Amino acid sequence: MLERARRVLAMEAEAIMAMANRLDGRFEQAVTLLFACRGRIVVTGIGKSGMIGRKIAATLASTGAPAFFLHPAEGSHGDLGMVTCQDVILLLSNSGETGEVLGLLPVFKRLGVPMIALTGRLDSTLGRMSDVVLDIRVEREACPMDLAPTDSTTAALAMGDALAVCLLEKRQFGPEQFALLHPGGSLGRKLLVRVADRMHTGERIPCVSEEDSVRQALFEMTAKRFGMTGVLDDRGRLSGVLTDGDLRRLLEQDANPLERRVGEVMTRAPKVIAADALAAEAARIMERSKITGLFVVSLERTPIGVIHLHDLLEAGLM
Repeated sequence: MLERARRVLAMEAEAIMAMANRLDGRFEQAVTLLFACRGRIVVTGIGKSGMIGRKIAATLASTGAPAFFLHPAEGSHGDLGMVTCQDVILLLSNSGETGEVLGLLPVFKRLGVPMIALTGRLDSTLGRMSDVVLDIRVEREACPMDLAPTDSTTAALAMGDALAVCLLEKRQFGPEQFALLHPGGSLGRKLLVRVADRMHTGERIPCVSEEDSVRQALFEMTAKRFGMTGVLDDRGRLSGVLTDGDLRRLLEQDANPLERRVGEVMTRAPKVIAADALAAEAARIMERSKITGLFVVSLERTPIGVIHLHDLLEAGLM
């Protein structure tokens, strides 16, 4: 059984690599047509090809290219009304002779919409009638009888993924746009939540001046409970930070450090972040620097907030 499974996986991998080696200018033409689409990408196919088509349509839509799946049978009974002259059609048929799919072609031709075919037979009816034909043929199916769609559906799915990825790069579709289309779950939280959404402001910000004593800083840290306090210069700008760790190290060096000036013992040039930065960036800085909090500063380096590791954990960002 394991040997059979390995053969299936190897055959499907070989089919994809063979298809990759056949890629030519027609693939670039297909991406150009999809990029120029001013309507939606209409994906159609039936049977196993239809199932693959639904996934391709979902991938295109989730990566910024408006797309939907049109069932060929439903299309011939009224759903063709969803197709406009501004759309582009992506048709899947391994044989290129699927009756339900071919039955839609006259309407697409009359509308004048570009048609891109994913087929295993370039000389098929579908291949001849399409504007661009992408070759997804396979030598044989992984099924022992060479009947059940296996290699062919894998090849079609991989070609659809290749189109979607090239299209999203051409559209300069980035993480923030991706997040807007995926607001649910941890992915949306990581990509959409900003520091301003989670930071503490106003009286919650722990701050002392450089002239204050370590004792006063300790009181401020205890009251605000962030394990640190910001240190401000005479113009109210963040010049340093004093943390629990700094205090422990200071006690090891000085038996009576509480009356020393904070400005003498603080950590200068602390890590900071802007309010409009992604909260995920704050998490990255904390993890890399092995710290538990960050001060949020303005362009003038004035503290406007503080964000702690616990705030990120509560938001599910770590």
